[in-house]
Amino acid sequence: MKRELVIGLGVSQTASGREAADAAMQALSVAGLQDEAVLAIATVFGRAEHPAVQAVASYFGVSVIVFDAARLEQETPRLANPSDALFERIGCHGVAEAAALAATGPAGVLVVEKTKSGGVTIAVAEAARST
Repeated sequence: MKRELVIGLGVSQTASGREAADAAMQALSVAGLQDEAVLAIATVFGRAEHPAVQAVASYFGVSVIVFDAARLEQETPRLANPSDALFERIGCHGVAEAAALAATGPAGVLVVEKTKSGGVTIAVAEAARST
């Protein structure tokens, strides 16, 4: 059965498309996950049009799913690495992990906890498989 993955992506103002695409490919590779299993990129409102987010979506040939900070904050109990500093800045304790989990639904699970590379934060969640 094919895995169904969502990449959660947080980017700084200065993050580049190359940096973001490399980080996404690295995260999948280290976890032994396949590119073709990626169904979407997920991020916070205000970053969907960022060139780094668009570069990752283009690389995988998928769409970008956007959540507001209030929706991402609802995922806090499921985050592996919540950030109080991020909450102070934008109103949620995580972007990459929270967006990936929000996009995969209540039964989704993190398969790659957030990893940072320069101005990019990546996490990967997998949608629950139906039996």
